[in-house]
Amino acid sequence: MQGTVDGFTYGLVTPVTAFLMACLGAALGLRCTTRSLRTRGVSRAGWLALGATSIGSGIWTMHFIAMLGFTVREAPVSYDRPLTYASLAVAVVMVGVGIFLVGYRGATRMALVTGGTITGLGVASMHYLGMAGMNFEGRFEYDTLTVAFSVVIAVVAATAALWAAVSVHGFLPSLCASVVMGVAVSGMHYTGMAALQVHLHPDAAPSPPGEDPTSLLLPMMIGPGCFLLLAAVVVMIDPLMVTGTPQGAGRPLGHHPGNGAPMTSIPVQRRHTPPYETASRRAYRQPPDH
Repeated sequence: MQGTVDGFTYGLVTPVTAFLMACLGAALGLRCTTRSLRTRGVSRAGWLALGATSIGSGIWTMHFIAMLGFTVREAPVSYDRPLTYASLAVAVVMVGVGIFLVGYRGATRMALVTGGTITGLGVASMHYLGMAGMNFEGRFEYDTLTVAFSVVIAVVAATAALWAAVSVHGFLPSLCASVVMGVAVSGMHYTGMAALQVHLHPDAAPSPPGEDPTSLLLPMMIGPGCFLLLAAVVVMIDPLMVTGTPQGAGRPLGHHPGNGAPMTSIPVQRRHTPPYETASRRAYRQPPDH
């Protein structure tokens, strides 16, 4: 027996909120990746890890906020906690692989294609692993072509996001890039949901109402949500993260940033004679006259 699926139980509240969370995670991840390009060593790895966790947490939170509006009319739905958290780990790890590739290799074609493919597959894996963590008296069936299309959307969106992370500078361009990524991630999610059909077990007895998905999912999203807020604080307190330009860039030559006094230009480096060098030694070093 086919179940009746409703993906918008709360109307536009869940899709709009999910979209905003995807944009927030993307914006934080892009700024962190851009910031990492101005550092080296451990600092670069730290910024890239923060960016990967921000994007992965934003995508995961977006998915499960959208799933708050998902119901099967004939059967209550619950979630398997280990699989649900495993989907978060998959998102963060695979997004991290793509970000580290681009962060250390740059926007080369090979790095973008490889990193974008791994990141996109991570986004898609997070989605379908999260769906596999749903428990009810029935099973899911997917349309193969629509699923493949959703994976293509994820890969293209991830590749574009990685390109933007290392190529787009400035606050407003990065904000536009994060909105585009939010649209793409949301589009991938709802494309995957459009491929879904629910088949209930014919011999299953009518189940009593189970645990409300809202009371189950909201506590699980507290951790990733708090992390995104902390990452946003890190971005806001670092002017280099927000503007994407090095400190002092754009100041006119000769202007001192502190008290307005003119800044003297740095003289050309001169060759100094060591004080211990004697006259005879200097004479010895002079080239002979011809």
